[in-house]
Amino acid sequence: MYTSPDELRAAIVREAHSWIGTPYQNCGDVKGSQGAVDCAMLLIRIFVAVGAIEDFDPRPYSSNWHLHQDEARYLAGLEKYSHRVDEGKLGDIAMYRFGKHASHGAIIVSDDHVIHAHKRDGQVILCERSAMLSRLDSFWSVIH
Repeated sequence: MYTSPDELRAAIVREAHSWIGTPYQNCGDVKGSQGAVDCAMLLIRIFVAVGAIEDFDPRPYSSNWHLHQDEARYLAGLEKYSHRVDEGKLGDIAMYRFGKHASHGAIIVSDDHVIHAHKRDGQVILCERSAMLSRLDSFWSVIH
């Protein structure tokens, strides 16, 4: 589908931008003002839309699982479809620690910004990477 990793990265960034403004809802996965999405399903739907991964559905899951579980469930899911990288590039995932584990994912869309489904803001937003820097856990990529 894409002839180079850079083309795939650009497609991921474009697709991520197309989700901005989608309302936040735990376990949601539908784009647009009439839809809803959470941070996990946002990543899945973006990567599936550009053909970077095969479709799968990890639902149902609790909105507070990361506060009460000893299992790093989000990271375990990431390991099936991506690999950890030392430095996040465009189209890669930045994982942030909330609760006991890295439990919140965002797509890197520039050197300074990520796009993520943010519960507090109630929607998918463009956010400065520095805003969550203290919670940064790791970077992951679906691009080989």
